[in-house]
Amino acid sequence: MEHGSAAPAEDGSPAYLDTSLSFEERAADIVSRMTLEEKAWQMYDKSPAIERLGIPEYNWWNEALHGVARAGEATVFPQAIGLAATWDEDLMFEVATTISDEGRAKYHYLLAEDDHPMYGGLTFWTPNINIFRDPRWGRGQETYGEDPFLTGRMAINFVSGMQGDDEKYWKTVTTVKHYAVHSGPEPSRHRDDYRPTTTDLWETYLTAFKMAFDETDVASVMCAYNAVNGQPACGSDLLMVELLRGELGFDGYVVSDCGAIGDFYYDYAHDYVETRAEAAADSVKHGTDLNCGDGQGNKMDALPEAVEKGLITEAEIDTAVTRLYTARMKLGMFDDPANVPGTDIPYSEVASAENLALSAKAARASLVLLKNDGILPLAEGTKVAVIGPNADNEMTILANYHGVPTAPVTSLEGITAKIGAENVTYSPGSTIAGDVYTNYSAVPASVFFHKGADGELEPGLKAAYYIDPKRSGKPVKEQIDPNIDFYWHRAPTTDGLNDEFGASWEGVLVPEADGAYRFEVSRWAEATINGEKINDATLDLKAGEQYAIKFELTFESGWTRDGLEKFAHLNWVDTSRDLEAEAMAAADAADVILFFGGIDANLEGEEMSVEIDGFLGGDRTHMKMPAPQEALIKKLHATGKPVVLVNFSGSAMALNWENENLPAIVQAFYPGEKTGDAIAELLWGEFSPSGRLPVTFYTSLDGIPAFDDYTMQNRTYKYYTGEPLYPFGYGLSYTSFEYSDLVLPEAPNGAEPMEVSVTVTNTGDMAGREVVQLYLQHAEKANVSVPNVELVSFDVVDLAPGASETLSFTLTPESLGYYSEDGALVAPTGTATLSAGGGQPGYFDGAVSETVSFAGE
Repeated sequence: MEHGSAAPAEDGSPAYLDTSLSFEERAADIVSRMTLEEKAWQMYDKSPAIERLGIPEYNWWNEALHGVARAGEATVFPQAIGLAATWDEDLMFEVATTISDEGRAKYHYLLAEDDHPMYGGLTFWTPNINIFRDPRWGRGQETYGEDPFLTGRMAINFVSGMQGDDEKYWKTVTTVKHYAVHSGPEPSRHRDDYRPTTTDLWETYLTAFKMAFDETDVASVMCAYNAVNGQPACGSDLLMVELLRGELGFDGYVVSDCGAIGDFYYDYAHDYVETRAEAAADSVKHGTDLNCGDGQGNKMDALPEAVEKGLITEAEIDTAVTRLYTARMKLGMFDDPANVPGTDIPYSEVASAENLALSAKAARASLVLLKNDGILPLAEGTKVAVIGPNADNEMTILANYHGVPTAPVTSLEGITAKIGAENVTYSPGSTIAGDVYTNYSAVPASVFFHKGADGELEPGLKAAYYIDPKRSGKPVKEQIDPNIDFYWHRAPTTDGLNDEFGASWEGVLVPEADGAYRFEVSRWAEATINGEKINDATLDLKAGEQYAIKFELTFESGWTRDGLEKFAHLNWVDTSRDLEAEAMAAADAADVILFFGGIDANLEGEEMSVEIDGFLGGDRTHMKMPAPQEALIKKLHATGKPVVLVNFSGSAMALNWENENLPAIVQAFYPGEKTGDAIAELLWGEFSPSGRLPVTFYTSLDGIPAFDDYTMQNRTYKYYTGEPLYPFGYGLSYTSFEYSDLVLPEAPNGAEPMEVSVTVTNTGDMAGREVVQLYLQHAEKANVSVPNVELVSFDVVDLAPGASETLSFTLTPESLGYYSEDGALVAPTGTATLSAGGGQPGYFDGAVSETVSFAGE
């Protein structure tokens, strides 16, 4: 028996395989058998195998923000902000359950071939439950919006669906992130230090985390890049020790954001400590158990040095590794698969017809009707011009952190399928912003040739496929490929799921039309024309001329290995086309103009290189419609034909001119792979829209504090003192609802849950889903962090015309009360107004309200 290990079971097997012991006991036993160096490497996201203990390698990094991500084909649901726009807890639970089904199916599919790749495990680093406090944040699309209560409720259902309901095992692991004061700016996130007030910390930044800890068995937390009150978040006395492991009672494991431990000592980041060993020790002593590395690799490998220098004890390291192995034990990774729920989910579950139907259902529920002067629903037989850079843009489907959709439908495709190509004219109309085009397409087979044995041009390119990603040695396969537009489920060389390979294509490009062609080359590849590199380059090409083309793909391992998503694409766009003239011509042939505009996840997102008007490093510098689109919309409006705007964005847009001048506006967010079907069905009235905004749409950034100022004053609907363009919770319907009989107790004690009920009636002519929202407004504010108005509960109800239903709610003491300046929850006293309706009080005509007089203690 190895030093420090527990006694073996009666059958001689080690204690960590004894299923009669608790997971914690088994984890402690297996950790006791490791050397210090082995423990340090198990604290890295790319954990190596320990063969003598029967431990396989394991990559902890996986993603499932709105479907299993970065692991090949999967059902792509609406982006998180779109799921929040449904305000539907049951739907969120159903979506999360489906995602975990696909995650389990993928994991066991890979395991059957002894593959342990990045993005192939069961530990998912989602959901993002940071508060979308500032509309400039590019990653706000990953969140559930600006309200802590809505965010918390959606998180609870997502975590519950992902982790499952088995009494013993977890179906998957979820990781709530980024704990806990983190929401941009992106370009400075590695060096910023945020100092929220104690009341803002509890009222805003901690609420959703606390709700998830209180109501689920959430397995994991990810700590953030930025510092809080002068200490890196992953090494914060306040966040990690006093609150997370102390007052909030979290006992799972903590993973760093990727590279956050390096930020402890990098001179361009926090520069908080001097050495790698100090950074590793400080993070672990504060409760960080797993290091997601960066381009500079593992940081926890310095822990043996830290022990030797007295910076940390081996016992403290044991605690961290035991937490990690407790999670792996709870996932059933060391047990007989026959005894672990979910191990028998077949791969056919991935992107099944049922799952795609759920994606379509979620897409429909996520769409928000912002304005309608009666033009919608469109009449049967209406001829439409589909115009705009987002009409046929797949990035409006994918958003960020996405999988590969199996049946994607863009808006153009959905509308064309619904009403017939004879009733649709189309043009992208403009760039999406600056000189960023969305209408790239694969360079077609018709322009590719190679020279045959007789020197004459023959169709296709000469392709060669190599085992070596650097393309050395003899190719294992040579063939003629029509063009370069590939997604491989398995490596084209070895048929492996996760194998490296190289490939090259050579031949002649003969354009069919003159143009200034800009090329888009897929990752891991380089392409040349006549020896000139064309990655993101624009070339003037002449019709009929011959250009030598070469494309080389180097698909190899790296710290950001995309081994399960094997692409090779060569796309182009002719930038010399007069898109505006094409749009005006398309409009001439139509009765109604449908403009598909806004932005996409190539402009807003995580730490990006974009720097054009309106966008910086993944964030936004203003909320206006990008200038090329705004100019085109105004010209289309000037034709006198009605223009309906469908806006895509993961964040709020200042659609001021559009709201004043256009007859109808739909906010689509990023609706997932069934985008086009859902939008066509909404526009032609197959269902009544029910989505509600999870964020405030402001008219401008005027009055909103600086982006890197984490005060909540004049931020979000709870504290904003101006008049929004569209308020949080807002959304229109094709039918109408009235509220009545709001019942609440007399003189309730705000320190205890409060039961209320309200009756909702569909007073319109169409069946519809209503999002019922309850808000509280205190007559007097005890301090500046008491909200002006606050969401305290919500639900959804489906009603036929004329039907009524009475809904009951339990309002929690946390929702009813407020936080004092020292962070203590204070029960309300005095009077407040409780309102029930389809939106915030003052923005919904059918709402009802009652005065609440709290008895107090």
